[in-house]
Amino acid sequence: MKELVIISGKGGTGKTSITASFAALAKHAVLADCDVDAADLHLILRPEIQRTNPFYSGHEAIIRQADCTGCSLCQNLCRFDAIKETRGTFQVDPASCEGCGVCVHFCPAKAIDFPERFCGEWFISKTRCGTMVHARLGIGAENSGKLVSTVRGQTKQFAQAVQADWILVDGPPGTGCPVIASITGADAVLAVTEPTLSGQHDLLRVLELTRHFEIPAFVCVNKWDINPEMTELIETAASSSGATVLTRIPYDKSITEAQMNGLSVVEYNEGTASQFVQTLWEKLCQQMKK
Repeated sequence: MKELVIISGKGGTGKTSITASFAALAKHAVLADCDVDAADLHLILRPEIQRTNPFYSGHEAIIRQADCTGCSLCQNLCRFDAIKETRGTFQVDPASCEGCGVCVHFCPAKAIDFPERFCGEWFISKTRCGTMVHARLGIGAENSGKLVSTVRGQTKQFAQAVQADWILVDGPPGTGCPVIASITGADAVLAVTEPTLSGQHDLLRVLELTRHFEIPAFVCVNKWDINPEMTELIETAASSSGATVLTRIPYDKSITEAQMNGLSVVEYNEGTASQFVQTLWEKLCQQMKK
């Protein structure tokens, strides 16, 4: 079983579109959407949720009004200005509370509860391309890296149980904690970029991350023909960084049309982009068999 994570240094490069196409091309694959802050793989694969699970992470302080003596010590100690007072009643603003627990520890009346914070949900779903594990992080919720680890862990368990050939992971953009949680321990990474200056800059940051974790990295320039000169510069820089440049994908309106119809481009037609994506998948399979 091979685990491939599709990532990008910045958003909007087309990684989710490519992941959906790989899902359609792969045989016996289990899928994971680890872009939990802004998941969108479900828009193409239209999953049928089979199981919903709550995600708790960190803690939040809650003042029990019946036991609060109104001493204001908690408000004085809070470094995050999370405790508000209205006409002698003290309450915790959950959006400002960092869950440090100082108010809980020092409350003389022991009137502050400290339960785990509900931060979102993760799902096991059925799609036309196989089982998918995905998640939804709550608005303003933190610890997306921990939720990503949960999604990946559940995906691996299921993939091992059904003896899948592939784990295909739609990773988040950037280089932060969610990306690190997505790629750690993976067999390979495909970094999708676009031929722009910001695309080049952010791709090189991603490749620096994959070198640090010693993960084989492959590179694909999407919409390369909108700026051929920048594409050449990006591919040269990627090769110099130790990555393997596989192929380019030209700009093709059929990718957008496929998305509007809830399909990956390889399912939608056999046009130019579809053929290049299939070539990309074949090259990846060859490389990962070595």
